[in-house]
Amino acid sequence: MGNERLRGAMTSAEISKNSLAEKLDVGPKTVERWLTQDRRPHPGIRLKVARILGCEETYLWPELLAGARSSAASIAEIVQIWPTRSEVPHDVWRSLMRQAKENIEVLVYAGGFLVESLDFVNVVREKSKAGAEIRILLGEGDSANVRARAREEGLPSLPQRCHSTLEYLWETAQLPRVDIRTHHTVLYNSIYRFDESMLVNTHSYGAYAAKSPVQHLQQVQGGHLFSYYHDSFEAVWATAEPAVL
Repeated sequence: MGNERLRGAMTSAEISKNSLAEKLDVGPKTVERWLTQDRRPHPGIRLKVARILGCEETYLWPELLAGARSSAASIAEIVQIWPTRSEVPHDVWRSLMRQAKENIEVLVYAGGFLVESLDFVNVVREKSKAGAEIRILLGEGDSANVRARAREEGLPSLPQRCHSTLEYLWETAQLPRVDIRTHHTVLYNSIYRFDESMLVNTHSYGAYAAKSPVQHLQQVQGGHLFSYYHDSFEAVWATAEPAVL
């Protein structure tokens, strides 16, 4: 479809394709493509077109509003950011776990703090009984990527910590709606989903996860961030294997 708003604005301003092209120092065929193929000019040119025609850019190219709405929605998804995971209050973790009714999803390598400090085994047990779907992805301790991360972080115990977390959680593996798998992927982000809330712990080369930033996201209609990270979780889940102790 062509851009009828642009065509109408040019007609109202009594500006031809050739005249507009001359004012913008572009070829007439470029203007023709804007009109007939609904091509969108670069931002600087768009602004000049809008000024020449006496219109708002978003009137001539309403799709720009959709982009603005998407950006605003994604910003609205960010509840809070902590500079390190260790600075996320335990009350935040416990509150999100307590409020989750339908889905709890975890993607980590070891995630030992969950079982050691946040009583996650009992959380899984209670939420399973209440009907929640729980999916947990732990790093396969013997995999090349886990061992590489251990070297990069200077944390030689990481492979064993992966096994240890699985041992803690093993008693929940046969509970209804609980699925624990192990993965071999490079871990770019640790992801903790609680219904429509999510904590994303980013990773940087040579830095412990506990010393890396955490975003608290809340799913918002039209937003991009929550679904972006959830898609990543699903991609890892698709490659994972049932956990074996």
